[in-house]
Amino acid sequence: MPKLINRNPKLSKLKKYAVVYYHGKIVYLGDYGTPEALAAYNRFCAEVQSNPTLRPPTEEATVTVKELAAAYLDYAKANVDPTTFVIYRTIVLDFLNQLYGDGTLVDDFKPSCLKLVREAMVQSCRFCRKILNRHTQRIASIFEWGVENELVQETTWRALKAVKPLPEGAPGTFDHPDREEVPDNVIIATLPFMPPTLRAMVKIQRLTGMRPGEVFGMRVGDIDRSRGNGLWYYIPGSYKTGEFVGKIEFPLGKPEQEFLAPYLIGKKSNAAVFSPRTA
Repeated sequence: MPKLINRNPKLSKLKKYAVVYYHGKIVYLGDYGTPEALAAYNRFCAEVQSNPTLRPPTEEATVTVKELAAAYLDYAKANVDPTTFVIYRTIVLDFLNQLYGDGTLVDDFKPSCLKLVREAMVQSCRFCRKILNRHTQRIASIFEWGVENELVQETTWRALKAVKPLPEGAPGTFDHPDREEVPDNVIIATLPFMPPTLRAMVKIQRLTGMRPGEVFGMRVGDIDRSRGNGLWYYIPGSYKTGEFVGKIEFPLGKPEQEFLAPYLIGKKSNAAVFSPRTA
């Protein structure tokens, strides 16, 4: 009797369909959430358990770039922060699928294809050079996820990793100038003319070194006041470089707490600390 495999393929959702990803192929089982799809899934699992060689790993994969992108977006929507998901959706829908959403197989996506997608991003004039390089890495990471889920050959992904970042001064690219600090004397002279809410926001940013978006995005539930060491901790729900550095927290001492306290009173955990409605 054939040896049983350790676990069944995972039942996933691809658009409106129930699917399983098995040895480089997408197996469609019907409309997701229907009894028929569940029955088809159970039958497929039983067939695999009774015959692990039902789908030989050496058989040529037929997953397309468009199918891989759609499967990854389903995964990303459930597993990454909303900001990062929007970034992936943008580069997939606006660039990857426009050039290779025509049935191109994932293992036919070569480094030259990745460079062509990158060139389309360059020609759009929407992104500076550093963002172009990050987006190129993100496309390669979609294929890395495909390797993990047996949709893409490892050699395909490793070839994409060989594509070097665009260097400074590459044709058609641009770099933003480094941001300069606002001198203290300008801040001090401006504060008296600001509304109280904006004044508190500027002071907190100045004390903590937060980005403006991190101050604007503060929610009551993001501030941990329970550690008992005299400090509060602001833990942003999403962070500009979160996909690279993970979670980050900002310690808030007595001065920051005094500025924040009036804006926390009577608010629910999901409420914005600084709201235009209350400014």
